[in-house]
Amino acid sequence: MRTVHVVVPDGIDDPARPSGGNRYDRRACDGLHALGWDVRELAVPGPWPRPDPADLARLARTVGTVPDGAAVLVDGLIASAAAAVLLPQAGRVRLVVLVHMPLGDVAVPAEAEGAVLAAARAVVTTSAWTRAELLARHRLPPDRVHVARPGADPDDEAPGTPGGGRLLCVAAVVPHKGHDLLLEALRRVAELPWSCTVVGALDRDPTFVARLRRTVDRSGLTDRIRLTGPRRGEGLRREYRAADLLVLPSRLEAYGMVVTEALAAGVPVLATDVGGVREAVGRTGAGQPGVLVPAEDPAALGEALRRWLCDAGLRERLRRAARERRRVLEGWDATARRVAAVLAAAGVDQGRP
Repeated sequence: MRTVHVVVPDGIDDPARPSGGNRYDRRACDGLHALGWDVRELAVPGPWPRPDPADLARLARTVGTVPDGAAVLVDGLIASAAAAVLLPQAGRVRLVVLVHMPLGDVAVPAEAEGAVLAAARAVVTTSAWTRAELLARHRLPPDRVHVARPGADPDDEAPGTPGGGRLLCVAAVVPHKGHDLLLEALRRVAELPWSCTVVGALDRDPTFVARLRRTVDRSGLTDRIRLTGPRRGEGLRREYRAADLLVLPSRLEAYGMVVTEALAAGVPVLATDVGGVREAVGRTGAGQPGVLVPAEDPAALGEALRRWLCDAGLRERLRRAARERRRVLEGWDATARRVAAVLAAAGVDQGRP
């Protein structure tokens, strides 16, 4: 049996703080186990990617317990901020880094992130966009940087409503997810019939959430915009099945797992054309199953909403494309197989060198 030690942030299963990265880590671990791997999870506390010295010391002790020559798959949220710990270990263990989002010069120094990735035997990214970003930023050997996109669980098809007015946004309520842009766009179509459910954590940036609530109150849309907090599992799937359109106004997305989650229920997508979102939306024989607009442009977002709400033919075309995309989405088993292939290519063999 092949063994992999997986270093993840503490709390990836916390139902109060769901995130795409946490879901990916959990499903990758579970998928590797289903493929016959001995998966040994090593959860490390800390405010990653901004650890304090005590967090780094705990990480060093944790990685130090891994046997010589063993495979160590480290979440990039940790790895990019832990060059001081991981570089001395890179010659002792078989280091592979899983990068959800490039963090260099955003949350950590670019040279520190680059040094860790260069020392790794392989890098797994969750989108082709992220792979291209890492290759451009850090000049890594292309044959050592691989893509294992998130999977999507099959879901029942959303029936949709005739007017298409049930809008859904699934994202933690933080500035880079663009909820302020969404509110401005919704104000521009206030005379049309719609409601908007916002699903996502409300405790990451309380100041931003309070400002959004004040904006909603002043706009007179309080009875039409609902902030539910986070949802997981069947509760989240119910939100998708009740929706007509997923709206994702992000300023930055490495992939956008909520896009494929919505498409798995046959729900079209209106999103900003950032990062790997275009990759997640995909294309079908019936066309693109959604509409992409420029980032930081609430006027373009509002106009796209107006077209969706006023054009029954557009709604039908996008729904037809979403249903087609739904049929070809890959599951998490495919993700796990790709991660396993990277680990195997990195020289993992029974946990020994």
